[in-house]
Amino acid sequence: MKNISLICGFICCIGSVAVAGQSPELSKADVSGLLLPDVKIKSVKHFEASKSNGGTSVGHLDVEGVIAGSMNFELLLPDDWNGRFAMGGGGGLVGSIQNSARTSINKGYATVGTDTGHQAGGTDGSWALDNTEALVNFGHVAIHRTSEVAKAIIRAYYGKGPEKSYFMGCSRGGGQALMEAQRYPDDFDGIVSGAPAFDWPGIAAMGTHVAKTFYPDPSNLKSTVVTLKDLNTLYDGILDQVDAQDGVEDGIINNPPAVKFQLGAVEGLSKKQRKAIQALYDDVHNEHGLVYRGFPLGAEQGNQGWYLWLTGPVPGMVNLSYAFSTNIMKYFVFNDADWDYSTYDLNDWNEDTHLAGTILSAVDPNLESFAAKGGKLIIWHGWSDPALTAYATTDYYDKILEHDSDAMDYARLFMIPGCYHCGGGPGVSDVDWLDQISTWVETGKAPAEIIASKSKSKDGPAMTRPLYPYPLIAEYDGKGDPNVAASFDSK
Repeated sequence: MKNISLICGFICCIGSVAVAGQSPELSKADVSGLLLPDVKIKSVKHFEASKSNGGTSVGHLDVEGVIAGSMNFELLLPDDWNGRFAMGGGGGLVGSIQNSARTSINKGYATVGTDTGHQAGGTDGSWALDNTEALVNFGHVAIHRTSEVAKAIIRAYYGKGPEKSYFMGCSRGGGQALMEAQRYPDDFDGIVSGAPAFDWPGIAAMGTHVAKTFYPDPSNLKSTVVTLKDLNTLYDGILDQVDAQDGVEDGIINNPPAVKFQLGAVEGLSKKQRKAIQALYDDVHNEHGLVYRGFPLGAEQGNQGWYLWLTGPVPGMVNLSYAFSTNIMKYFVFNDADWDYSTYDLNDWNEDTHLAGTILSAVDPNLESFAAKGGKLIIWHGWSDPALTAYATTDYYDKILEHDSDAMDYARLFMIPGCYHCGGGPGVSDVDWLDQISTWVETGKAPAEIIASKSKSKDGPAMTRPLYPYPLIAEYDGKGDPNVAASFDSK
């Protein structure tokens, strides 16, 4: 175990350091010094290897603090440090200290997470009402400041800074990842952006569009035209038409943009239901043009797909799209807790959301500054994501390639068939993304094939499948075991 007095000295002898389970006696004074003038350390605890701390299995120091009075963080410093730093992103509207890279400490990484400057439920945006500072912290400042503070503490504790630094996140964390690559290219050597929430006006536009379609009366949020049973009927009809088109009937739609599907041929749905369903597949437009892309086929069934994210009704929140989009519009865009989605005209969208977009969105395809310092970026997204359309991500990556035809030297996208939001679904999506990005950064070998896995379950056997850099796809060879990656080739 490292000498804890090093970190105590760095933070002005804040008091005794507690062993896990004990209460430390800490000073409430600000941390002095040139590096961290606005940082307060709230607690420092050491956990032995036998004492798990949120999924950890190694001995480590747990440092909790707050930056600028609002941005709370938790930094884990392993006793046996590998010389590297991994920061993890959060989900939803965050609101608690979250770190999707937390278990990287078990591999020897120092790792940190933040609440991005507010404490609230994950779909609650009311903290941003008339609080631009909080919105800016959430938008991009908190991740940047937390990474800087974490590195300063790492230098003080170990006597040197990290040799390599990584960021990884999914959903909101995926958007944070792209923001770091675009706005703060010096923070990390390698970045992994999964299913990124990066176009906030677009996400809220789709949510508003869906709410107006499925819940046109805001006083009646307990019933909808398409039930969970209807969604399951729809999905069965989809598989009947498209499952065999990729050469193997496995319940996975391998390449949704390429399949031939007719909604009108699905039996058991009314005309009204077909119209509502089509509104989810269609792009959202206003009089100025495209606002946001529609959804691919693949996530219609079950209570973790469209029902949870798009259609509901889910008690207490209608559905997650409704919860997120109404909070974004009320508190991030209009500063009006009484904003009504049912009367909103999407033709005003471009002007109304411009300011919020400049704070929240990470849509710039120019990654030259990140590339110039040797940075590497992996983006991944499930084709069957019911939360954030995969088409938004492929469109963004296409723009990266349009901006720089050599962008695959430093930025690669992997699309995962049958994968829901940040994992799950019928597809094969388990990947050690930190291993993939660190290998690329530290060896210079770009990932040309990634083998994803899926454990055996009551729903099916263990499986492996290859993932190839977009726009390549994995194609079944027509003869091998479809549960084994070797039976697929790139196309």
